[in-house]
Amino acid sequence: KILKELPPKIETDIYLELTEKQKALYKKTIEQVRTTIDDAYRTKTQGQAQIIALTAILKLRQLCIAPQLFSPEIEDTSPKIQFLLESLQELREEGHSALVFSQFTSFLDLLERDMKHKGIKFLRLDGSTQVAKRKGLVEQFQDGTGPSVFLLSLKAGGQGLNLTRASYVFHLDPWWNPAVENQASDRAHRIGQKNKVSITRILMRHTIEEKMMALKKKKLELYRAVME
Repeated sequence: KILKELPPKIETDIYLELTEKQKALYKKTIEQVRTTIDDAYRTKTQGQAQIIALTAILKLRQLCIAPQLFSPEIEDTSPKIQFLLESLQELREEGHSALVFSQFTSFLDLLERDMKHKGIKFLRLDGSTQVAKRKGLVEQFQDGTGPSVFLLSLKAGGQGLNLTRASYVFHLDPWWNPAVENQASDRAHRIGQKNKVSITRILMRHTIEEKMMALKKKKLELYRAVME
């Protein structure tokens, strides 16, 4: 049987500016990170140095997402959370459903707190969600009886789930591997989807996230060149 063409998938990258506090902290952290990484490559084995470099980069990535992930006592807003909450409120008013992906469950915790505060109802699935419970969450989302927002960790929610009730997908942090992100987006963009699917990546300008996107573009071009 010939499958009907899927509705279109529209991808948008939204770049936000760091807050003044975030900017100052980012600059300071970059200087520390640079020294740490240089020392590691000078005094440690290649393998050890790479782990130290990745850990240092992780700090910068967390700072881009929400300053509280970097250090819980920081009093500052996360532009990503603000943008997402405004978008979700608009979509809710228009009767749309959305999937929200992050690879950090600690970030989903922050998001959860702010969503409760704003009265936005949601479902959540991550690595700690019991397998027996997952099916129920998916059914609740799909049959329209549950909330219209589904928070998912990239690893747990990125594969095998059918979440075609959603026609909006938000990625809150870029991942090195474009295939992993695409797999996650395809929870919504798959057989059974009747509407156009809008995929939005929320990124911070002049940060490591921009560099990750550039690297990903190269990887994707290489992948296409090999596959085609």
